[in-house]
Amino acid sequence: MSQLPPIFLLAAHLDMEELYALEDTLQAAKAPLTYDPTEAHLFIGKVAQRRRAMIELRGKGVVTEEITDRAEFLEIVSRTMAAVREPATAGLDDAVIGDLSTSLIKPEPDSKPVQLGKRKRGEHNTVANQDPNAVMSSNDDGIVQVIKLSWLEDSIAATELLDIKDYVVYTGRRAPGKVSTSTSPSFTKPTLSASQSRPDKAATPSSPLSAVARGILQRAQAENGSGTNDTSTSSFLSTTQLRARTATSRHAQLIHQTTSEHDLGHSSDLPDPPDWVKRHSTYSCERATPIHGPNEPFVDELKKIRLARELTADEIGVRAYSTSIASLQAYPYTVTDQREILALPGCDYKIAALWVEWKNRDGLIRAVEDAENDPHLQVLRLFYDIWGVGAHTAREFYNKNWRDLDDVVEFGWKDLNRVQQIGVKYYEEFKAKIPRSEVEFIGAKVHEHAQRVREASGVRTCIVGGYRRGKTESGDVDVIVSHIDEEATLDIVTDIVKSLFDEGWITHELTTTLSNTRRSQATLPFRPDGSGGGRSFDTLDKSLVVWQDPNWAGKEKGGKNPNVHRRVDIIICPWSRVGTGVLGWTAATTFERDLRRYAKRFKGWKFDSSGIRDRTTGEEIDLEAVGGRCTTIDEAERKVFKGLGLVWREPWERCAG
Repeated sequence: MSQLPPIFLLAAHLDMEELYALEDTLQAAKAPLTYDPTEAHLFIGKVAQRRRAMIELRGKGVVTEEITDRAEFLEIVSRTMAAVREPATAGLDDAVIGDLSTSLIKPEPDSKPVQLGKRKRGEHNTVANQDPNAVMSSNDDGIVQVIKLSWLEDSIAATELLDIKDYVVYTGRRAPGKVSTSTSPSFTKPTLSASQSRPDKAATPSSPLSAVARGILQRAQAENGSGTNDTSTSSFLSTTQLRARTATSRHAQLIHQTTSEHDLGHSSDLPDPPDWVKRHSTYSCERATPIHGPNEPFVDELKKIRLARELTADEIGVRAYSTSIASLQAYPYTVTDQREILALPGCDYKIAALWVEWKNRDGLIRAVEDAENDPHLQVLRLFYDIWGVGAHTAREFYNKNWRDLDDVVEFGWKDLNRVQQIGVKYYEEFKAKIPRSEVEFIGAKVHEHAQRVREASGVRTCIVGGYRRGKTESGDVDVIVSHIDEEATLDIVTDIVKSLFDEGWITHELTTTLSNTRRSQATLPFRPDGSGGGRSFDTLDKSLVVWQDPNWAGKEKGGKNPNVHRRVDIIICPWSRVGTGVLGWTAATTFERDLRRYAKRFKGWKFDSSGIRDRTTGEEIDLEAVGGRCTTIDEAERKVFKGLGLVWREPWERCAG
């Protein structure tokens, strides 16, 4: 598939597991996959209707004019298939990769791209690194086609690429000089009536674009040669995405180097890359990732961009940035050259361009500045920081015309669930970080009360999450409780919570789930239809509680307890699955995501914190039983790593977040 034009996967009607699997399939087939819809020419997804295809394109900022002429349509299809059946010349293996800035914007007249050197095809299979001569000629005339996902599925079944003619849902040509003004269906900016508007609010939905966003669009239109200046109907979402694509091209200048310095392979002036870079391994669970790497300042800026993508419902962008961030976090050297970034799995020209801008602007990236200063994103971040409110719910709050916590309380309190109500009530307290000493104290207190309600010598506890990875401060406390007598963990979470509540340590019991106890702690079998449990979360017994130290100086004199409220999760793992439980609750998000992907691809297993199941038979894979049951949590976790075929990583080496 390497000869196809750039491909973009449409996420509609696909869960994240399906999306990851499709990405893996396309990468394995050397398809020129892109995460930027503005540079894609083939869009593949679960889309069957022409109207739906047009909505999907507009939602991605791709404005087209439909091609209805049958003869032209057939000629386009013929060119597409010819590109596959007639491989490019040998020159493809020595593709010249252009200047970073020219991959992002149209070059100035008479400008000549600076050559960055040569690279073998397949070493980094993203569209930014494909030989421009290898892409079919329709790239030059702006042809866009939306193709049914069944084309890819049927091609796999037939072991060859089938003709796309019967799978094309929509064919169009990009409209020159136009920018989409539609928003993502999941994040609309509502318009208030005059009677509803509230002038005291800093960011009212009835107002036009913020000055920042309006300026972005105007400058972008000017660069694209558009004479359109009407931004009154433009969306914040589309301009934010546009800024992310254009900021680096205007402000970042390449570091000047000699021609010999542009070799993308190993060079004496660059450090010898780690083995995972040479193998181009995209799985962060196959490498060590420290909590503080040499490129942490740049990574921190990328995380801010990723958060903006998450808040604006750009799941594919979140996935792309997560992969890039994981690679940069694990890279053991301080990046000094864009060639190092281009060699990293998941890092393409856009990441390299952002690094160049960050380097040349003394640690600043315009896309980050704009995202942090935009009032709409500021509101979304405010809601996102409420315990129990994710990005989707934050957008729902915004679309209800709420702009601060007072609005949430005044207009929506009765509609909040109990977790969200507590999250609002203790908003500032929950944002305060918890020092390691206090985390350890809470963990010890949970252990103490577990020993009170069960045979003490068999109790095993482990503080997981960020604390175990080595963070100096944590946002909450996650404690796993187990017992070497498997029967002892039945309903133990209820007894622990009651004991702590009676002594005053717990002020609120928010949610307690006993799904594991209800099925006598048997591992829930995997079913491909999804009926065998959550897709990415576990089914362990657990309780989410609010914690407050009941002791303070002057307590005997009465008054209100001044101690800060904390978030604490108590998770129960049966001893037979304590290794998977601790592994699943320790690592950072991207490490856990890649662990699930790795288990699926290389073992055909479904991994989560509550156990491992065979995806074909649905049966449990009991790695911790090999050689007899363990006596320590550490030993059990090591068995899981070994059974998965992975090198053991210390908890502080799993910080791919």
